Amino acid sequence: MAMLIVEQDQAVTLLGGGAVDSEDLRLALGLAPRFVAVDGGANMALELGVKPEAVVGDFDSISDGARAALGQARMVHITEQDTTDFDKALRHINAPLVIGVGFLGARIDHQLAALNVLAQPHPSPCILVGEHEVLFHLRRPIALDMAAGDVVSLYPLQRVQARSTGLEWPIDALTFDPISQIGTSNRALGPISLTPAGQGLMVMLPKHYLKPLIDIYLS
Repeated sequence: MAMLIVEQDQAVTLLGGGAVDSEDLRLALGLAPRFVAVDGGANMALELGVKPEAVVGDFDSISDGARAALGQARMVHITEQDTTDFDKALRHINAPLVIGVGFLGARIDHQLAALNVLAQPHPSPCILVGEHEVLFHLRRPIALDMAAGDVVSLYPLQRVQARSTGLEWPIDALTFDPISQIGTSNRALGPISLTPAGQGLMVMLPKHYLKPLIDIYLS
């Protein structure tokens, strides 16, 4: 079993080295003040005036200045190159929820790798915060009070089924597949529920649903 860096009953903010909006980080830290950075995410954290309690990764992106400012005690160096630093971090955190900032936007290959990481069986569920939406792997049933017309996008990473209520286009009869059947740009009619019948279905919702989603995961 991987050594745990953070093990607790509070949500954790995880900062990556991709595109970071300072307001997104401020929002995440307000909801999940325990703070871990992924490799080069430590550079951005210090630029924004916040210090992570730990930095995880292979350290090919963190600056010498950030290392010196944070100190060796905060460094968790994982040298293997078979996984991304995001994957390394999630394997070493056990919390009811991780809020990831700085993993969407910027390079498309990094975004695709982040989706692959979300699909892995890590100890903690994770919500990624992007410029316009939040994204998460549907690992458990959720019920959410949404406004009619708000976008509910579903994207499969493998063949998977799910059930729904409250969607303009119900999904119960569908088998999602990344080649033949995706579910982007669906819309809520009002309150919705989503229940997975397998793993691999990504959900994207407008960003203002971050706090209600956190409440669901922490309830």
